[in-house]
Amino acid sequence: MTRLRIQDALGLKGRSNFENRYLKPALADGLIELTIPEKPSSSKQKYRLTERGRSFVKKSSYPAERQ
Repeated sequence: MTRLRIQDALGLKGRSNFENRYLKPALADGLIELTIPEKPSSSKQKYRLTERGRSFVKKSSYPAERQ
């Protein structure tokens, strides 16, 4: 997903706030990774969940009837 798509999905508007509070910590914790790591500021850059990120999402998701 692109940064903007992730940000929209979370309902967050400020780019700087999103990057500092969510994107950078998720990258540092190994929950997401860059699709083009050799060009971190590429306009084509996207992010994907790592195995650790998928495990985190799976553990933190509520069953459908509890949502």
